[in-house]
Amino acid sequence: MRRSSGRSRRCSAEPGSNETRRMTGALAAKTLTVWLIILSLAVLNGLLREAVLIPMVGPVAGMVVSGVLLSMLIVVTAYIAIPWFATRQVKHLAIVGGVWLCLTLVFEFSLGLLQHKPLSVVLEAYSFRDGNLWPLVLMVTACAPQAAALLRRRR
Repeated sequence: MRRSSGRSRRCSAEPGSNETRRMTGALAAKTLTVWLIILSLAVLNGLLREAVLIPMVGPVAGMVVSGVLLSMLIVVTAYIAIPWFATRQVKHLAIVGGVWLCLTLVFEFSLGLLQHKPLSVVLEAYSFRDGNLWPLVLMVTACAPQAAALLRRRR
């Protein structure tokens, strides 16, 4: 009877090896690159919300549509990026989502504080008031890599 070593066939590198370090560095660079794309989409979504959605459907509906749209854009971006990441290991995808979430939070808090907004104003974005779906968008951001990989497996 043949015994499995417990390692994935996809990643045969030993922990701590040069190959593992290269793969980890590549995944980190790809994670940052895709997050920058998500950030760009979020900025465009904000411009669309302010210029078109809110004037067209009002502030509450505009915020809801914007939040749903951004969530969908994040999942679609993750779906497109999954093959490029070259990993489907749940822990790697969870780390990617966690990094995206952390980068987003650091960006949002830094931007707010650089604009000299009081912390209380910055924190207002993290409530579900007036159609704001930002907390849901953050959850989608964290879960998008795993969800996208799951969607790809079912395809």
